[in-house]
Amino acid sequence: MGMLDSADWGVIGVYFAILGAVVWAAARQQETSTDYFLAGRNIGFFAIGASIFASNIGSEHIVGLAGQGAATGLAMAHYELHAWIVVLLAWVFVPFYYQSEVFTMPEFLEKRFGPRPRWILSLVSLATYVFTKVSVTVYAGALVFKTLLPDTFGSPENAFWVGAFATVALTGVYTVLGGMRAVLYTDSAQAVILLIGAAAITYFGLERLGGWGELQAFTATNVAQFALWRPLSDPNFPWLGILIASPIVGIWYWCTDQYIVQRTLAAKDLRTARRGALWGAFLKVWPVLIFLIPGLIGAALNHKGLLALPVDAAGTTSGDQVFPTMVAALLPAGLRGLVVASMLAALMSSLSSLFNSTAALFTVDVYEKLRPAASERQLVVVGRIATVVVVVLGLLWIPVMPLVSKGGLYQYLQSVQGYLAPPITAVFLLGLFNSRINNRGAVWGLGLGFVLGMAKLLIQSLFGAGKREEPALLAAIGDFNFLYFSGVLFLICVIVIVVASYTSSPPDQARIRGLTFDSIDRKAVRASWGRREVIATAVVLGLVAAVYVYFSFWV
Repeated sequence: MGMLDSADWGVIGVYFAILGAVVWAAARQQETSTDYFLAGRNIGFFAIGASIFASNIGSEHIVGLAGQGAATGLAMAHYELHAWIVVLLAWVFVPFYYQSEVFTMPEFLEKRFGPRPRWILSLVSLATYVFTKVSVTVYAGALVFKTLLPDTFGSPENAFWVGAFATVALTGVYTVLGGMRAVLYTDSAQAVILLIGAAAITYFGLERLGGWGELQAFTATNVAQFALWRPLSDPNFPWLGILIASPIVGIWYWCTDQYIVQRTLAAKDLRTARRGALWGAFLKVWPVLIFLIPGLIGAALNHKGLLALPVDAAGTTSGDQVFPTMVAALLPAGLRGLVVASMLAALMSSLSSLFNSTAALFTVDVYEKLRPAASERQLVVVGRIATVVVVVLGLLWIPVMPLVSKGGLYQYLQSVQGYLAPPITAVFLLGLFNSRINNRGAVWGLGLGFVLGMAKLLIQSLFGAGKREEPALLAAIGDFNFLYFSGVLFLICVIVIVVASYTSSPPDQARIRGLTFDSIDRKAVRASWGRREVIATAVVLGLVAAVYVYFSFWV
């Protein structure tokens, strides 16, 4: 396996020097909790959109998506074509969040429903950040070190652990010191490096393969494995399941999750928040071409004998090492260092966003509720301590990751999110568009939804084909497709929320004014958009449609 040479290390060194300068500048402006968690609410649209994109595209995306591309082709592309849902964030959700002047999504739920839904969402979000986002991101980043620097630290296993601890520690330090401002500014630079790095892999991979026609020819040899749309008989990605589950997960992730939405709350006004989300939507169009397609290219190169992809003990391709292998084998010196820097950028931008969002959730939704008299200085200190705790918990969970991600990192992440998303999506959508939905409906919907989702996850890990096959009922539940289950769980949550709300007294309409579609300040919303926003929206939706049409019929 190719090693990094002095030119590569030089590029990586320059990248970290620039990063350090940005953090040092940002760290001097952290006087209040608004400074620390929302960068003083005076950030421009470019930084917001770039941060939305860079926070989303972590190393688990680069590593996991390329692996999925090699193994299952374009089946997971539907999740990466969620730019249209980011447009929903810009036009539908952002006005409610920005006008309510909240710090966190659980805080918005309290304003809309009351304290109990806030507590439920806060605690569930904190737990899932540690068990999915932190651990998956760090695990993927460590795999890069293991593949690219197998002998630098004595053995590949040592490289894995050095990579995991070093990146977490560095990211933790700059997030603790610089707060949200450091996250936003570094994300802007990292988004650019990320796009350049991944585009380079696509270019050099196609050049080695012999061009786009060769990739199409390879894909055509096994359409069932690599196609965008799978038949209903497909056990993993039936097209109907994708159509049902993808929007449910997408609306939760892009429109209601603290991790993403917090960026728009840092805008200096509603128009800037909307533009930031639309810029993020435009950037989100490209991952299919620069992350999934390289995986397909890797599989095609492997098939033609032009690249040796690593295999596991069973002789199957190790999907999560496809991208690092291509970096080492295909790229020239210097550019290889830039791509490694881009992968580190992806890892660190996702982690820093995650650390800051988690600190905001804990400080605003847990600590400040328990200690309402806390000073601004205390809140910033608690936020920094919370960041350190999350870093430690994420590291402790890493040894478990190889056990739970055997189907591929990206697929693991999507199945877990498919069980967490339905109750949150249902509560937010019904809460915004139906002013009759009340506290009891939200509590029952969130509570029952999370219990059922976690029950399915537990049963799936223990029962089913190849695991325990008795009793038959539990085995059937374990094998029930995760995409269809998302739809079933969403429907159950909607019914529970509506029935619980309509069988109890309606909420006080004066208290929820401005928090529902029929009571929002329409004049302020209308003043926040014009021709530019409409054109940007048309461009993004047009690009998404074009990608769907092309890849639906490309083989």
